[in-house]
Amino acid sequence: MTQTRLEPGDAAPDFTLPDSEGEATSLESFRGKRVILYFYPAAMTPGCTKQACDFRDSLASLTAAGFVVLGVSKDTPQKLAKFAERDALTFPLLSDPELAVHQAYGAYGEKTMYGRTTVGVLRSTFVIDADGKVEKALYNVKATGHVARLRKDLGLA
Repeated sequence: MTQTRLEPGDAAPDFTLPDSEGEATSLESFRGKRVILYFYPAAMTPGCTKQACDFRDSLASLTAAGFVVLGVSKDTPQKLAKFAERDALTFPLLSDPELAVHQAYGAYGEKTMYGRTTVGVLRSTFVIDADGKVEKALYNVKATGHVARLRKDLGLA
C-alpha cells in the first residue's frame, strides 16, 4: 500500500467537509491565513481528547499569531458536535467518513501499534501557509506534548 506523503512546498490538497454543525467548510475559504490542519483517529478517545484540549488551550495565542486550527476525523458531524460540546472545543472539527481527505494528505495508511501492523488514521498535523502551500508536514505525531512542540517549531513557545 503506497501512501501519499506531503512535503513542505507542496500545494495543500483543497477540500470541503461538513463541520460539527453540518456546515460545509473548505480549505480555500482560509486563504490569506495560516492553517494548522490536524488529523486524529477518533473523537472522545483519551489521546484525541488530550490533543484537542491542548489545541483549545493554545487557541487564543495561535489565533493572535494568525493561525486557524482545523481538526479532521472520520467521525460523523453528530459525534463531533458532542465532542466539541463536552470539551468546550471552539475550533472547527470536520467530518471525513470516506477518508478521502485523510488519504489526500497521507494521514491514513499502514501504522504499527503494539508491534502489529494495522491500517488506520495516522495522527498527523500540517501547517499550511496563506497561499495554500504546505509549510510543515508532521506524520505520526504523539497526542501528548504535540501542541507544545508545534508552538516551539512555529516560534510561539
